[in-house]
Amino acid sequence: GLSWTGSGHRDTDLEAKAGPRAEEAHTRDSAQNWCGWGGGAEHNIPVVVSKISKEQRAELSGLLFIGDAILQINGINVRKCRHEEVVQVLRNAGEEVTLTVSFLKRAPAFLKLSLNEDCACAPSDQSSGTSSPLCDSGLHLNYHPNNTDTLSCSSWPASPGLRWEKRWCDLRLIPLLHSRFSQYLPGTDLSRQNAFQVTAVDGVCSGVIQCLSAEDCGEWLQAIATNISSLTKHNIKKINRNFPVNQQIVYMGWCETREQDPLQDRVYSPTFLALRGSCLYKFLAPPVTTWDWTRAEKTFSVYEIMCKILKDSDLLDRRRHCFTVQSESGEDLYFSVELDSDLAQWERAFQTATFLEVERIQCKTYACVLEGHLMGLTIDFSTGFICFDAATKAVLWRYKFSQLKGSSDDGKSKIKFLFQNPDTKQIEAKELEFSNLFAVLHCIHSFFAAKVACLDPLFLGSQAAASAASSSGVASKAKYMT
Repeated sequence: GLSWTGSGHRDTDLEAKAGPRAEEAHTRDSAQNWCGWGGGAEHNIPVVVSKISKEQRAELSGLLFIGDAILQINGINVRKCRHEEVVQVLRNAGEEVTLTVSFLKRAPAFLKLSLNEDCACAPSDQSSGTSSPLCDSGLHLNYHPNNTDTLSCSSWPASPGLRWEKRWCDLRLIPLLHSRFSQYLPGTDLSRQNAFQVTAVDGVCSGVIQCLSAEDCGEWLQAIATNISSLTKHNIKKINRNFPVNQQIVYMGWCETREQDPLQDRVYSPTFLALRGSCLYKFLAPPVTTWDWTRAEKTFSVYEIMCKILKDSDLLDRRRHCFTVQSESGEDLYFSVELDSDLAQWERAFQTATFLEVERIQCKTYACVLEGHLMGLTIDFSTGFICFDAATKAVLWRYKFSQLKGSSDDGKSKIKFLFQNPDTKQIEAKELEFSNLFAVLHCIHSFFAAKVACLDPLFLGSQAAASAASSSGVASKAKYMT
């Protein structure tokens, strides 16, 4: 899991990086008894809190956390001091100590704290377990309940039975499973500067989270995307137990669809895509029940559609990381995702889903017309192309995939195939007419791509191999060569 923490001393100023906070403790005990320390200039890191001792002032206050870097002690700057130097300053600090601390992003790795969802921050016998919220699942927008820069002696609870709250208090909890995030202003291609927002599947929104730098913003977006991806994969595994082998889910995730009507106020709208079995599903919201899968906004046969990852020169606006899907009817759908990693994940999933479905069905037959006669064209994964008379089933011609040297189409109904005769080496042209031109073109492309993937397993998920498949496949209104 991951947590988002606000500035420690201002509950209204939510930033993506905790700012320094001053904390004053009064004790007659040795400062070293409050907590454990690690790090120092000799490790290229400030001294950080590695544990917090039970029943001591630091633990009772709830103001110090494991991973906090000690910046100042009673106004003395110790950011670049060695470990022993900081310990000595603490020993000489007297009975009243004011610490200025800030949570350090590198501290968990230095202290070898686990940040994954299986993290168990169980307190030891000598530690209260008080720590920065590193082990909670979901995205937390939180702040510290004490809205003071420095706590005076009068701030301590009068009764020995009372304690300051040890945890940071959640202002809002965003479950990350099936949640979506965006840097863009809703419905537009306008990107916020170093800011983003997260929206849960139930509509709960984080509001705009402003980061201090582009680097911080990028780190947060990647961390959130990684967490969502991990949760989604785990959820897919559970769901797939209820589906047969030929109906397994390969991909689920959010993207944004670019509306085809340019007059609309909202150019983009959220869309949930899923690849399951033979189909690409387009939802308005993630499917939760089996019944939800029957209520998709649109479904497409995965081997009868064409996916294209767009280069910068092909983009229609300022949104990056876009792809198109051309349906079996020739309709072009334009999608946008947030990160390079999201785009790569979609591309791998689409190639995998196509390969698995072609491998499963092995062949596909389409009705066609040749010189006024009703015919059938079978695309067979093992043998290639077979054209036969629809009435008598007599085979007119057959060619292997390797014999197809080119093709062209009129963008409406006709495809001209150019096959090489294996004996004469001459090119033989075969023209067929179809009522579903784009479905046939895309199906041939899918079979070619699967054929290449079968010969070279590295093809799947490889951009270079995807380009090779595109060049060997069929594209509308264009020639292709193999």
